[in-house]
Amino acid sequence: MKFVPFALGALFLATPCLAESEATFEKIKIDAGAALYDAECRRCHASDTAHDSYGPPLENVIGRGAGTYPDYDYSIALEASGIVWTPAALRAWMEDNSGFMPGTKMRHVGIEDRTVQDFILAYLASISDRDPSKISE
Repeated sequence: MKFVPFALGALFLATPCLAESEATFEKIKIDAGAALYDAECRRCHASDTAHDSYGPPLENVIGRGAGTYPDYDYSIALEASGIVWTPAALRAWMEDNSGFMPGTKMRHVGIEDRTVQDFILAYLASISDRDPSKISE
């Protein structure tokens, strides 16, 4: 029983290190996601409205209804889909957008590596001011 206070003290001291590690890992994921976004998505999608792009900008895409960005000419299939861009829907889109949404105008993406998808999703979440846990509300 003498070791309980020592163990609790060690746990208390380690907690800030764990939080720092998690923050560091999240920053690394976001940075990697930004680089992958630039390599895979940026040629067609700006990350924000301050930059022109062929496709709709992806800032705040998480939680946005598919086919709802103002003044963009979406396919009928995407506009009528009723899909909300959740992380799961975005993952499916990245993997096989034409299979996920037949009739879309966007060329096939084909990002099948789940780690790459995770990093891009971390980046997209970082440029979104919506809380993904509140999407269904």
